[in-house]
Amino acid sequence: MFTPELVTEAERLLAGLRARRWKLATAESCTGGLIAGLLTEIAGSSDVFERGFVTYSNAAKIGDLGVDFDTLYRHGAVSAEVAREMAAGALRASAADAAVAVTGIAGPAGGSAEKPVGLVHIGLALRGKPALSREFRFGNLGRSEIRLQTVTEALAMLARGLAA
Repeated sequence: MFTPELVTEAERLLAGLRARRWKLATAESCTGGLIAGLLTEIAGSSDVFERGFVTYSNAAKIGDLGVDFDTLYRHGAVSAEVAREMAAGALRASAADAAVAVTGIAGPAGGSAEKPVGLVHIGLALRGKPALSREFRFGNLGRSEIRLQTVTEALAMLARGLAA
């Protein structure tokens, strides 16, 4: 299901977390659990991967992660603000030390001029630091490719966060 290169990146990430004795949580919307699926594809990941939240609906983002209703109303589910709140909420709702969150428009429908198909926001939260986010505009590459690109960038963002 996942490319050998992506599995290798996930193995490196897990090793980095393991070296720090850190746990990881994921909060996924547009990827629907693919990041958690990739991490748990690797034998032994249970000593690092704490839990994953698939919060596809706004109600789940609010109920499971504590995303503020006003943030969703003002900025929309696909926004930097929501990605940061999702990541921070995953930390609060788990025993993790690091959390990554993704929200985006994988298509083929649902895009607009302001928020086109392929727009993704990835949030990162590390214990003791403010959550941050990055925006990606992958373009209309097709639903599967947008989701896989999101997984790839989420792993890269986590790796950079751990290296900082």
